[in-house]
Amino acid sequence: MIWNEKMECMDPEDMKNVQSERLRSIVSYIYQKSPVYKKKLDAAGVKPSDIKDIRDIARIPFTVKEDLRDNYPFGLFSVPTKDLAEIHVSSGTTGNPTVVGYTKEDLDLWGEVMARVLCCAGAEPGDKIQNAYGYGLFTGGLGFHYGALKMGLAIIPASAGQTKRQLKIMTDFKPRILVCTPSYALYMAEEAKAMGLKPRDSSWEIGIFGAEPWSEAMRKEIEATWNMLAVDVYGLSEIIGPGVAQECPHKTGLHLFWDVFYPEVIDPKTGNPVKEGAKGELVLTTLTKRGIPLLRYRTRDIVGIKYEQCKCGRTCPRITKITGRTDDMIIVRGINVFPSQIEHVLLGIEGTLPHYQLVVDRKAGELDELEIVVEVDQKIFSDEIKKLQAFEAKIKKEIESILGVFVRVKLVEPRTIERSEGKAKRVIDKRAI
Repeated sequence: MIWNEKMECMDPEDMKNVQSERLRSIVSYIYQKSPVYKKKLDAAGVKPSDIKDIRDIARIPFTVKEDLRDNYPFGLFSVPTKDLAEIHVSSGTTGNPTVVGYTKEDLDLWGEVMARVLCCAGAEPGDKIQNAYGYGLFTGGLGFHYGALKMGLAIIPASAGQTKRQLKIMTDFKPRILVCTPSYALYMAEEAKAMGLKPRDSSWEIGIFGAEPWSEAMRKEIEATWNMLAVDVYGLSEIIGPGVAQECPHKTGLHLFWDVFYPEVIDPKTGNPVKEGAKGELVLTTLTKRGIPLLRYRTRDIVGIKYEQCKCGRTCPRITKITGRTDDMIIVRGINVFPSQIEHVLLGIEGTLPHYQLVVDRKAGELDELEIVVEVDQKIFSDEIKKLQAFEAKIKKEIESILGVFVRVKLVEPRTIERSEGKAKRVIDKRAI
């Protein structure tokens, strides 16, 4: 089933016409409605009349997260606040958070793309969906809620947390679909086992997971543990929230709804486009939003993109799973390190558990040190010290072969690393940089 077959399966040449028309319209709209963008476009020497078709998008300057923060709270909006229907705020850790707003038309749009997401994952009207993303200022919970309403699903708005209650809902209500962060899905499995439940016997057949990068190894772990199909969803609050792209059951990339969000993939250092299939930073332009439309927004997410038609029939391009973020990446002794690289190695080693942290430190006058703290199966700790040391050395060797940088490995017992009911905290950087 495809929710919006006209747009999701449109011939790419016809889609270019749709994108060109929408780009001309949104640039004209923003130029008239947003003083900040008018100034930005004028400084770049770009007028709305210069935008003839989608190829002219390269003439438009990039927008970055600092543009939203510098114009906090509502300076980058294209409508007065009296015309907004909803406001969300990101969980920024430094400086001002980013604020996004939705008109009633934007909320309809959000419901539309989220219905596409659910349908793409395999949901069917009448299914029960357990929504364990956080409601409130975080966009995840409400995004799935609006899409489920649009599609005709029975929503269980569990929100994040209260794990025992989540498991009781699963057991008693028997929803077919679970939506939450991937790390929380694994945490719930731990709790289920502790309560004497068998995760593989759950009613969940489909899990739609996002809000944090996760590896193929973690997907296999979730699917094996819960006996479900685990697919990836992508979005970010600055663009709309979840709903930008979604994996179908073929799991060959996330279908990006390019009639609504125009994608580019660039070299993050030069800003130039990369070759098709090459990894780079995803840049998105919102073609139809009204409240806070963004032109060429640099997401900081690292992806590849391909344009051939999928086996499911959709013609929209597919992006790879997020391999990391330019701002989540840590640099250790000049080497770029993404948590997802390490996760992939760890989950490929029998005996490790899908819970780890990267601790980076630098003592005075010394080089950076990267310590990998990883939980391992209890039986590993029951073995003799020599076997424990050999296991540690094996992990160290495999990680160093991938990263090309010296690491320390610290093995800890199950449930040692603090759990999160939202996004997992993977990196602890103690360096005073």
